[in-house]
Amino acid sequence: MQTPVFDANASGAGNLGDLPEWNLSDLYSSPDAPELKRDMDWLEQACADFAADYEGHLAGLGAQGMLDCVLRYEKIDMVAGRIMSFIGLRYYQNTTDAERAKAMSDAQDRITAFTTPLVFFSLEVNRIDDAVLDGWFAGNADLARYKPIFDRLRLMRPYQLSDELEKFLHDQSTVGAAAWNRLFDETISGLEFVIGDETRGLEATLNDLSDQDRAKRETAARELSRVFGENVKLFARVHNTLSKEKEIEDRWRGMPTPQTGRHLSNQVEPEVVEALRNAVVNAYPKLSHRYYELKRGWLGLDRMQVWDRNAPLPMESDRRIGWDEARETVLSAYAGFDPEMARLAQPFFDDGWIDAPVKPGKAPGAFAHPTVSNVHPYVMLNYLGKPRDVMTLAHELGHGVHQRLAAGQGELLASTPLTLAETASVFGEMLTFRRLLKDAPSQKERKVLLAGKVEDMINTVVRQIAFYDFECKLHAARRNGELTPDDIGELWMSVQGESLGPAFDFMEGYETFWSYVPHFVHSPFYVYAYAFGDGLVNALYAVYEEGDADFQKKYFDMLKAGGSKHHKELLAPFGLDASDPAFWDKGLGMISGFIDELEAMEG
Repeated sequence: MQTPVFDANASGAGNLGDLPEWNLSDLYSSPDAPELKRDMDWLEQACADFAADYEGHLAGLGAQGMLDCVLRYEKIDMVAGRIMSFIGLRYYQNTTDAERAKAMSDAQDRITAFTTPLVFFSLEVNRIDDAVLDGWFAGNADLARYKPIFDRLRLMRPYQLSDELEKFLHDQSTVGAAAWNRLFDETISGLEFVIGDETRGLEATLNDLSDQDRAKRETAARELSRVFGENVKLFARVHNTLSKEKEIEDRWRGMPTPQTGRHLSNQVEPEVVEALRNAVVNAYPKLSHRYYELKRGWLGLDRMQVWDRNAPLPMESDRRIGWDEARETVLSAYAGFDPEMARLAQPFFDDGWIDAPVKPGKAPGAFAHPTVSNVHPYVMLNYLGKPRDVMTLAHELGHGVHQRLAAGQGELLASTPLTLAETASVFGEMLTFRRLLKDAPSQKERKVLLAGKVEDMINTVVRQIAFYDFECKLHAARRNGELTPDDIGELWMSVQGESLGPAFDFMEGYETFWSYVPHFVHSPFYVYAYAFGDGLVNALYAVYEEGDADFQKKYFDMLKAGGSKHHKELLAPFGLDASDPAFWDKGLGMISGFIDELEAMEG
């Protein structure tokens, strides 16, 4: 089952036009649809039959027998994914609704129970001799198509536990990490912030941090700090428990670092991530430090405060962009690259595949959920009409287009590693930005667009690598004992000054702002994938600008590959190699070049 790709920089309404909401009927017509019960009943029986037919027998199946086994496993994965996609998407629409929360919990419990007997599959595959498997692949082309799945499973072979322990870990997951994830989600969605005489949720309050009115930004920042502070003990408990649970499992598995599991699932070598991290940290002075010093001057401030980080520029319009204009902007940018890209994006607008309005209880942020390979993705936004919201739309539609193209690989091979999952989304943003820049009616508008893009790139690259460093420090410190909220706050602040630079002062209470970032809870060490994706796309875009005549074809081929190829193989047609440290410098050079252009405008 694939999972939604949550994104970091979505905004938290006005006369924006008719904002679309999801039509989930392509999954199931309703929570009590007979088809949903039918599929749940089928799943229970199919899992039991699969275990009865195959447990203890994988090594003797032969090539055709293993192919039949894989196809049955894939169908089980697809049906489970369809059920959880429907129930999960309903839940994200209103996480504070008791009926939806119960449906989500009950479905997780039941499907976990049904699928526990399947844990043997990966364990037995990893006990088959390499020569035997290679012989099967050589003799059966249909089975050989699934070789990347077997390769991925076998990466875990050194860290595999006994069959009994693996089944136990799978079985108890609903009262472990999944339960703490749910507690975090429901707490975040239920937080109330008081601004003047208005009570609002997190998304709308975060939105005030990018308001033109500095006093309004400060009020929002201080209210965020107050509410986070009131809840910080609970958030510290969530982080302590999840990081300790991870440490215990990692120790039993013999994983050398807390990051190892993420690198394995991303199919990326630790040294590649380390090269990315070091390149970004070394570039802080010429990226974020330099940009925020420029911004400090534009804002006319002696010192920047944290509530100024996402402030609009003084010359920036506070015009809200209606939904129709946002749709036209993104689709025309996509079509300018290749009409096929716009064609793939169009049904999201026409067929109820986007949920855009801000609503009470709705999950914050934005994501693209691929659902299952025989349906289609769904995109969630919290659209408020800001220019960054248009870029978020472009970003999530990029994910959606990627997921549609990769679906041709089938359920087991469609899912893309996180490091490559950001490729089409960031590329879609870049296409939209370049179109807006080309059409800018004045130097002032060009400056605003450039500055906005630099800020987004800093949020995507600098901020996410700082987040990654925070997580590395958090998990390392937790190994030495329980962390108090103050301990976690100190770790958080240790990366803030380093990454943001000397232009900033940090208000009292900012040390709690780690508490609302969902990635730390849902997907430990996920965040470096944003920087990976941005750097990769910047390098890709440079190749596109150089005029490679076959670029569009190569690009679509890369997206269609889904999870069937390694990043080295996917980038080779473009003459790129992420294991080369110069690769990352090339991507960071694009950001630095934009800042050069902004500095030149000051002359």
